[in-house]
Amino acid sequence: MTPWVLRIIIANVAVFFIQQTTPEITELFMLVPALGLVRPWTFVTYMFLHGGMGHIFFNMLSLFFFGPRTEARLGGRSFLGLYFSAGVMGAVLSIPFTPYSPIIGASGAVYGVMLAYAMFWPRDQILIWGIVPVEARFLIVFMTLLSLFGGFSPSSGGIAHFAHLGGFIGGYLFLKVMQRGSGAARFRKQATPILRKIETPATALDRWRRIKRDGLHEVNRATAFWTRSAPGGSAR
Repeated sequence: MTPWVLRIIIANVAVFFIQQTTPEITELFMLVPALGLVRPWTFVTYMFLHGGMGHIFFNMLSLFFFGPRTEARLGGRSFLGLYFSAGVMGAVLSIPFTPYSPIIGASGAVYGVMLAYAMFWPRDQILIWGIVPVEARFLIVFMTLLSLFGGFSPSSGGIAHFAHLGGFIGGYLFLKVMQRGSGAARFRKQATPILRKIETPATALDRWRRIKRDGLHEVNRATAFWTRSAPGGSAR
């Protein structure tokens, strides 16, 4: 397991146990989107709170499966940027749609990691429930449709669907910004392609005719002489 994935999992598990002994911490650090401006810390702290054993188990299990390879690809700093960008965007997207619904959980941040995995390895086979194989790209499409349907349905079932969608959006935007600022992208932008004009036999012959013989080597002078002597040439 990579360093930051391990640290994030440990932090979530530790906070979960604190929630069991000190329930007040949940109310203090959970996100209520409409109150985000007066409780700005909750845009981050809500990611480390969970509502039950199943909630934290599946979030951390997803992070365990998708996180290490993604962190190894991005590096620790960029992985953290991806994780928190996705989580914060999940909170932001919830403001217009579910402004007064309390939100807790790492799902938005984890969804961003899952999206990054699918973008890097779209054809990887993911076993749903350990049985059904699905390519990573199709899994993300299915989860997006599921979140859209759940978010706009009359009953969301207590699931923060828009936080999930925001996680996808935040993860995607972070990766695109990172790619545009990469060394390879800067090189492609700054590099000027050298366009070479394709010479036809006629243009090549004309170019030879214009060469001054005085500046040529003796061997090449003979070539230039015979070129100028060709039909249409002007031998001296």
